[in-house]
Amino acid sequence: MTSKKEDLGLIQVFTGDGKGKTTAALGEALRACGHNFKVLVVQFMKGDIKYGEVNIAPKIPNLELKQFGLPTFVKKGEPSTEDLRLAQEGFKYAKSAIMSKKYDMVILDEINVAIDYGLLILDNVLTLLRERPEGVEIILTGRYAPKEIIEIADLVSNIDEIKHPYQKGIIGRKGVEW
Repeated sequence: MTSKKEDLGLIQVFTGDGKGKTTAALGEALRACGHNFKVLVVQFMKGDIKYGEVNIAPKIPNLELKQFGLPTFVKKGEPSTEDLRLAQEGFKYAKSAIMSKKYDMVILDEINVAIDYGLLILDNVLTLLRERPEGVEIILTGRYAPKEIIEIADLVSNIDEIKHPYQKGIIGRKGVEW
């Protein structure tokens, strides 16, 4: 096991149709903060402040969380002008943060969905991943991870849904799903 910031710099992907992709990435963030690493979470397509991670992030040393999205769902194939603007703003913010080397870990939450929904251009994301400075760990979450991102990633976890409370009519629960 290694324990130096210099050991960071891999690309991780959490994808699949099961619950837990963002949760896994936030677990990585919490672990990194516990070792005094600086972590930035950029959430795409999320603009609802009721998420538990948004509430707690300001209280965790070395953790910053920024949302770039509306509090409503994006319609696949028909994003609004504001959806597109916020996604582009989020990508620009994330790129600047990554290139600044200010953070040891940057989580791009739901970026795979933002690409799939046409809010972001895959080639721009790939360029950022290839040109990132050494020592910056990048985590990408969301369903529909493009094969090109999977190919350049160092770690890929596909989270499959086998069973979910939604199937019983149980809606999202505070503190669990949001």
